[in-house]
Amino acid sequence: MTPIRSGKGRRTALFVALVATAVLAGVAVLWPPKPKAVTVPPGAKAGEVFLTPCEVKMGSAAHAADCGTLVVPEYRGNPASRLIAVPVQRIHSPALHPAEPIFYLSGGPGESNMDWMPTAWLLAAHDFVKVCYRGVDGTPRLDCPEFSAAAHGFGGDLLGPESLRLIGQAAGVCAERLQAEGVELRGYTIPETVEDMEAARAALGYERINPLSESYGTRVAQIYAAMHPRSLWRSAMIGVNPPGHFVFLPKTIDAQIEHYAELCRKDASCSARTSDLAASMRKVGRSMPKSWMGLPIDPGKVRTVAFAMLFHRSTAPIVFDAYLAAERGDASGLALMSRAYDFIMPNMMVWGEFMAIGCSADYEPGRDYRAELTAPDSILGSPMSEFIWFSAPRHWLPLLMPEEYRKARPTDVETLLISGSVDFSTPAPFARLELLPYLKNGQQVVIAEQGHVDDFWRYQPEAARRLLTSFYDTGIADNSLYKYLPMDFKPSLRLPLLAKVLLGVGIVLFLALGIAVWIVVRLVRRRWIAAR
Repeated sequence: MTPIRSGKGRRTALFVALVATAVLAGVAVLWPPKPKAVTVPPGAKAGEVFLTPCEVKMGSAAHAADCGTLVVPEYRGNPASRLIAVPVQRIHSPALHPAEPIFYLSGGPGESNMDWMPTAWLLAAHDFVKVCYRGVDGTPRLDCPEFSAAAHGFGGDLLGPESLRLIGQAAGVCAERLQAEGVELRGYTIPETVEDMEAARAALGYERINPLSESYGTRVAQIYAAMHPRSLWRSAMIGVNPPGHFVFLPKTIDAQIEHYAELCRKDASCSARTSDLAASMRKVGRSMPKSWMGLPIDPGKVRTVAFAMLFHRSTAPIVFDAYLAAERGDASGLALMSRAYDFIMPNMMVWGEFMAIGCSADYEPGRDYRAELTAPDSILGSPMSEFIWFSAPRHWLPLLMPEEYRKARPTDVETLLISGSVDFSTPAPFARLELLPYLKNGQQVVIAEQGHVDDFWRYQPEAARRLLTSFYDTGIADNSLYKYLPMDFKPSLRLPLLAKVLLGVGIVLFLALGIAVWIVVRLVRRRWIAAR
């Protein structure tokens, strides 16, 4: 953060106003408290599960559940490995004879698998089971405060050479510290996570399960099918991530923005502001101002926040609006995005687990990531990949998982791939071209103008219900309730406008504070004079 020079009250007010803007705009992340540490019960053995009855609130209704702990080895490749504890929760179906249970596999990596609550219709015929992701919800937790601190960036450009060098250095410091604390990092890979799920399945007494996976969780489901195909019945994947795609390439991101540009030409409100959305974004990216009203604009932070917000159809128009305003000389929205980054990224996830999983799954030694990801003529580049893949992975090299799980493998598990046509994180063609050919009993449903996972649950929920329940019940994915939902380019939140409004509020508050201080000083002086 650029220091605010003394005597510049307006800059202080701007700073306060824009921080408040970031929070009030809903751009900042509200971090949940860290989960309580769980411990291995005395005398416990690997594979044992310890459960007690509990209740889980879903909306206003309470559902009977079991809550507890699964005991597993930290690294199964080492017979002397210590035991660790991972939380488990099973929500009971009200059905007398439930069908195969649904095992939930959330997105990430670096995010909890325990937070999301299912909709009631998922429980109608199935128990719903959540097993924590080791390194996130259980003990130990692979926090990396060194990396979080470095993730604020250096030198005014988060993605500049010196900043990326120091971020990579912090990743190495974190890896060394975790190992010095006794963490066996080789145990934090997707195959080990799969074995946790399999241990829970066996301990809970289920013959087969139905995985419901999202984003990163779809990779867990793919490897589960490769390792234990007889344990799975029907697997539904939302936002499918085939092997290799923890790395985002600039050409892919550019193609997605070009697709949005085509949709923009068909939309009256968008086409009225630009004849070529992609060209407008490229222009702003090349000539991004360094500040707005004295507040620094970090181009790397702007690009990173923009990329994250392009994941969903509800937030993508907010990005386009800010860029189009900047093209006309109003960079306030970009300044807000730059400021908001510091609330979003540094503490967004458990970085140690993120790097352990991502690098062990997709890192390729000898690959020139800098050459592939550096694209000066790109519209947006690949900010998230630049942030991670330039320098951090080399510190996690011992974690590479077996080659057989680093590529797609044939399976006859019944599998449903659900993709959105404007999904920036997991583009639909990847699933169709790189995974579907390996699925003997696979099918893909592409939902037009839908983005990443959250869009599936948010838009056309009855169609989503029919799609999933028909697949789990019969193996046939019924998408007949889906209707074409055109892309709406009108932003639900205008960052430039909100920045100016809260800028005014910040200035008023700053002036009010100054007046209050002046009044207090006057009162104290009068009493002091009277006392004399």
